[in-house]
Amino acid sequence: MTAIRLNNISKTYTHYAHGVDRLLEILTHRAHHQAFVALHPISMEIEPGQVVGIVGNNGAGKSTLLKLIAGTLQSDAGGSCEIKGRISALLELGGGFHPEMTGRENVFLNGTMLGLSRAQMDEIYPKIMEFAGIDDFIDNPVKTYSSGMFVRLAFAVATCVEPDVLIVDEALSVGDGAFARKSFNRIMQFKKAGKTILFCSHALYQVEAICDRVIWLENGAVKADGSPSQVISAYTDAIAASQSRTQAVDPNEPERKLLAGEGSAHITSVSVSVDGIIGKELEAYSKRSELCLTVGFVYDPKLATPTVGLLIVGSDGRVITSAGTQHDGLKITHNAAGEAKVRVSFPELPLLKGEYWIDVYLLCEEAIHLYDKATTVASLKVRQDGLEQGVVSLVRQWEQI
Repeated sequence: MTAIRLNNISKTYTHYAHGVDRLLEILTHRAHHQAFVALHPISMEIEPGQVVGIVGNNGAGKSTLLKLIAGTLQSDAGGSCEIKGRISALLELGGGFHPEMTGRENVFLNGTMLGLSRAQMDEIYPKIMEFAGIDDFIDNPVKTYSSGMFVRLAFAVATCVEPDVLIVDEALSVGDGAFARKSFNRIMQFKKAGKTILFCSHALYQVEAICDRVIWLENGAVKADGSPSQVISAYTDAIAASQSRTQAVDPNEPERKLLAGEGSAHITSVSVSVDGIIGKELEAYSKRSELCLTVGFVYDPKLATPTVGLLIVGSDGRVITSAGTQHDGLKITHNAAGEAKVRVSFPELPLLKGEYWIDVYLLCEEAIHLYDKATTVASLKVRQDGLEQGVVSLVRQWEQI
């Protein structure tokens, strides 16, 4: 049994330089267009409950593949796509929304397009509103919405209809931090429920952390398909090799145009441990355990060495505390190969009982521009002895005077 079966799906776009060229092509039976192959023929099967990551450079064919699976694009002749169950997709910003209609009208329109009856939509509508959190704007035309409001409503509709297959294409990067975490938690709930998920993102750590399988697309074809660790490792090695080849073309040309990969930095690894135990779901004891994070990253050697920051966030979305190499005075030594790794430890963790999440950020030397981020790299459940209240235990000293 398969959730998704692709049989030779492909997509080629044609471009006519002039409107009359299309007519000339019909009359002369000769090509008067340029063809661009966005996706070469692909055949594969995806099992129910798999979480599949899609990676690749811009223009590799990732969005085209997802649109073909979602049904918003039609494959070239000879290709077919079979889906088991209801499919819901969060693709380009505002996709499937009519700009002149209100948010409420678009919710019911999308529900109808997904095959739900009016009675079913009436039942789940309150859940959509609760998740989206835009009640004050729901009766306004969606053309007046911000990008964040678009994503909130689109994601709420896509997930609250309880699809069997969920497609998410990078759209979550538009939302604010609190909603992005809320959405990530929803995706993890879908994973635990055994739903099939296709997840496309440039945040490679997230892809490796939540996916069971990763497909690497390059120039419209499958470059690799396998375990997340193997495919992500091969993909990052290819990026590094590409940068090296680019830099070797003419190293003496100071005004050379920057190509893809230059002027950027990326998180390559994050390891979180409590009392020496590494994991993604950890338990700690207040004022007794030691929390440690190790972050590896790569960067364009022509850049100033980036800085690393982290947030510890409460289960309600509040930022409990932050730490950063720039703020704390650690000057990371510049590396000619553009590689570095840092470690931070919190001895006798002062957090009180509760659940927390950890986010990691890679920033410029002034800790202002964001290069990369890895959200929810680990969850932390803190236990404590005694009845002390709050979120943190402050160091103090009592005395009688």
